[in-house]
Amino acid sequence: MNGINFQANRQIWLRFVAVVKLFVSSDVGPKAMLLSGGLIALMLAVNGFNVVSSYVGRDFMTATAERNQSAFIWKGLLYIGVFAVSTVVTVLHRYAEDNLGMLFREWLTKRLTNAYLDNRAYYRLKTGEEINNPDERIADDVRTYTVTTLSIVLMLLNAGLTVILFSGVLWTISPPLFLIAIVYALFGSYFAIKFGRPLVGLNSKQLDKEADFRATLIHVRENAESIALTRREGRLLARLLGRVAALAENMRQIFVVNRNLSFFSTGYFNLIQVIPVFVVAPLYFRGEVEFGVITQSAMVFAQLVGAFSLVVSQFQPLSSFTAVLSRLNNLWEAMEHTQEGQYPKIELIETGDKQITYQNLTLRSVENNRVLLNNLSLSIPHGTKLLIAGPNEAAKLALFRATAGIFDHGEGKIIRPSLDSIRFLPQRAYLYPGTLRELLLRSGEEHTISDERMLNTMRELGLGTVLARVGGLDVEQNWESTLSLGEEQLLAFTRLVLAKPEFAFLDRVYTALTPDQASQLLLMLSMCSISYIAMDEAGNMPQLYDAILEIGLDGSWKMNSN
Repeated sequence: MNGINFQANRQIWLRFVAVVKLFVSSDVGPKAMLLSGGLIALMLAVNGFNVVSSYVGRDFMTATAERNQSAFIWKGLLYIGVFAVSTVVTVLHRYAEDNLGMLFREWLTKRLTNAYLDNRAYYRLKTGEEINNPDERIADDVRTYTVTTLSIVLMLLNAGLTVILFSGVLWTISPPLFLIAIVYALFGSYFAIKFGRPLVGLNSKQLDKEADFRATLIHVRENAESIALTRREGRLLARLLGRVAALAENMRQIFVVNRNLSFFSTGYFNLIQVIPVFVVAPLYFRGEVEFGVITQSAMVFAQLVGAFSLVVSQFQPLSSFTAVLSRLNNLWEAMEHTQEGQYPKIELIETGDKQITYQNLTLRSVENNRVLLNNLSLSIPHGTKLLIAGPNEAAKLALFRATAGIFDHGEGKIIRPSLDSIRFLPQRAYLYPGTLRELLLRSGEEHTISDERMLNTMRELGLGTVLARVGGLDVEQNWESTLSLGEEQLLAFTRLVLAKPEFAFLDRVYTALTPDQASQLLLMLSMCSISYIAMDEAGNMPQLYDAILEIGLDGSWKMNSN
């Protein structure tokens, strides 16, 4: 099961307690405590009304059995009044619970989202492949986790209050019935765990299989044009049907376990209605109690056994919760490991110097540890225009990623300025949905780069028609469906020119551009004092570079001045 231990081990529950403590001590903690206090007060009120209802119901049934019309009317009206007030209190309790659950979910989702995007954890999790569907865990599992956590805590509190309030009532009715309630609940809990244990692993597998199916559907939607042009519907259909079959088969296994558990739990709770009648009815026959005591004992016995039998009544949601808890624990651990720097072997040092230095850098393949680049040692000072060429495409791409800090398979040192001074342009430009202004500027740059400069730069790069077509800087667009590949790359270069970093790493960015466009872009970078290091073929515009680094298929390299 993907290496995940689905048993509720000590570490997982320690994480659970730690998360709750962090929530209470966070900036929303005071509001959470206020809501919690209100919930406890409302819970006390609900249980208090349940106790009152048991006595009012007893007297009402006794008046009915004795044919006492005046008492029947009076107790009936009182019974209705208790139900009305209890309904108001119950609804308010549910409303407060929903608000506290949403507060908890919002806080935890933000915390996990920050951790997911911090230190490029999202990238390391994807390349490491030890965590499946982290996006689904942050979205869906957090919702289940927060809602169920609150429900469990409230159920435990409510069960404790029920035991305290109703134990005395049942003991006064019949001490043997009280003891029967305890033994019966212990018996039920044992067999519920025995029958339902497989649900924990099955529920976790189901979450992953549902997420895999959704991910494939999303892939179809996002690549609709490419799929239509290459006519790959058959392959994708087979993949989708396979995903459906897998999740359906796992769900059938869940149904089998639920069926067996339901056989037991249904019979278990049906007997609750009969047991107190068999115990108390003889007392009524002997004239030791009133008729209403029989109905009261049934109600109190059901409340007390229900409080003792949370495992029986809630095993299915508890099994789902345990699976979610395990999945989130593994996600949190994986993100913490990326932040602790346990994965990288290459030492990456950021300095204020205006140069990039590689010291004894060896890069290896992730799949088989094969050497891609062997013992590279060179410095690239600011102002140098370098072409990285040669037939070893894997090595060039690995060097590009290692310099960016997202490839760590190897050894040696990379010494470079901070990422604020370096920009990396991949072969396919990344343009997220939004406005042109959001696309061209990072957060905080809105007040340092004028609209006039943005517009002029776009026109210089031949994007004047795009500007007119999309309606200006502040109209939101889905750029992948609006622009051609060449226009996307030109827009990425516009962002680069506006940022004016000291260095720019370019990974085969000319594939969607004409030679004239590529030459114009490199000349513009030079005019802006941006040193560029490009991954490309040695025959592509060598005159625009000061030096060429050639990487052979065996990982060897040589530096040639141009």
